[in-house]
Amino acid sequence: MEVENELTTTERRSHIITQLEEKGQVAVDALSRTFQVSQVTIRNDLAYLEDKNLIYRTRGGAIKRPKVAADSALAVKSGKNAEQKRRIALKAVELVQNGDTIILDSGTTTMEIARNLKEFKNLTVITHALNIATELARVAGIEVIMPGGIVRGKSFPLVGSQAEQNLRDYYCDKLFLGVDGFETTLGVTTPCVSEAQLNRVMVEIAQQTIVVADSTKFGRKSFAFIIPVSRINAVITDIGISETDRQNLVSQNVVLYTV
Repeated sequence: MEVENELTTTERRSHIITQLEEKGQVAVDALSRTFQVSQVTIRNDLAYLEDKNLIYRTRGGAIKRPKVAADSALAVKSGKNAEQKRRIALKAVELVQNGDTIILDSGTTTMEIARNLKEFKNLTVITHALNIATELARVAGIEVIMPGGIVRGKSFPLVGSQAEQNLRDYYCDKLFLGVDGFETTLGVTTPCVSEAQLNRVMVEIAQQTIVVADSTKFGRKSFAFIIPVSRINAVITDIGISETDRQNLVSQNVVLYTV
């Protein structure tokens, strides 16, 4: 082990992470000079850090890995990108027909969908979100079904094995799935493992899975994986989506609506 600058390997790698946090990117040759070790040693450091999912290596260096999206309270989420969510919700409602049975996932965008369903005369809505169920419970033309389960404190969904088992008793036409992270080469993610498990059951019982997500959700990754892009039928997002993400979705036969 090289110790020319009196740093252990662990200390040197820690300093590399610190530099990335401060600068956003680092170069192999500059790190080699800073720590007075060979470029081979620095490349080994970067390979190790990338293997630990701490950085992304680039040609000649590395960049800071985006932080995994953390879960946020519903009240915090509801104020973000409100106009985009409203347009996404209105487009989602256009895809709903009287007589449908739909699932509304928890979240602020799906809550906005719920607010715009009240003119339907014959609709069944399955939801595990207490706030969505409350929003629709008194609407004459809508039957609301909740699967039961354990209440999560931040955004009020019901989750757990009871909810998963109860959902398997149903079959529906469309699932409107809200997500916290969407990488178009991989799939969709959410911060909560138990909610991701429940989301996968929703996908199983739905004829169509429609992801509703504003463009800020693209290119980010949350903790728990839900499904790959191949399991998604359609995506509704806003015009801020990048051309790369647009092409990735279309090339995978996903119907894309931008509003």
